[in-house]
Amino acid sequence: MRLFDYIGLFYIFFICFYIFYFYICGILSEIFMKKFKRIRKLKDYRIHREGTEILIIGALLFALIAFLLWYCLPGLFVLNTVVSVGLGVTYLLMVNFFRSPKRIFPGDVEDVVVAPADGKVVVIEKVFEPDHFKDERLQISIFMSPTNVHANWYPVDGKVKRVEHQKGKFHKAWLPKASTENERSMVVIETEEGREIMVRQIAGAMARRIVTYAAAGEECFIDQHMGFIKFGSRVDLYLPLDVELMVELDQKTVGNETVIAKFK
Repeated sequence: MRLFDYIGLFYIFFICFYIFYFYICGILSEIFMKKFKRIRKLKDYRIHREGTEILIIGALLFALIAFLLWYCLPGLFVLNTVVSVGLGVTYLLMVNFFRSPKRIFPGDVEDVVVAPADGKVVVIEKVFEPDHFKDERLQISIFMSPTNVHANWYPVDGKVKRVEHQKGKFHKAWLPKASTENERSMVVIETEEGREIMVRQIAGAMARRIVTYAAAGEECFIDQHMGFIKFGSRVDLYLPLDVELMVELDQKTVGNETVIAKFK
């Protein structure tokens, strides 16, 4: 075999290894969790299930492109190498985007509101919330860049009272009007103490698909995935005005770890 044949085969092996490692590990982890029936529905995916199909199709497509280049144009060594490396880097970025680290909140979950997403706090303000509460609430908005983990977690333990998806525009997610004009999903949760909060998943200029797992009437828990937003987006929290705020503007948050607020 010639050198380019070895390079092409190595590239295909590399892609297939990533599929096997991340996808199979995710399946085995899910089976393990179901077997032992944890009280909290933890998701120990190394790669989020929302990325499985995209990553498999992408891997096969990239491998096919690389193989055809090396097979049909064996004389263009530099071009084939650059394209193959570019495809590999692109695929690794896709894998990085759909990563889903296992996280367990380390503290007491009583009377706390935990960050529903990785990102940066871009809004902290008192606003009138017109869709559900129809009164003033404290809004905390977390912007997720394309490099952040894009899984969303439930911020409190409780019961899902309302879930609603609203179509809209695709403004840049950090703009104030994104909260009311962009495509979004609304999840209202009632805690055991009777307090209601709202989590709003908002699509951005790049994010065109919001996935929400919440269903009205179901119990929900901190540590449990609430949904996923693809390729850059934002999550808004609407809390009672009397909460004790634990974050500040421009602070970075870690989903299911950073405490956003405490109920008084």
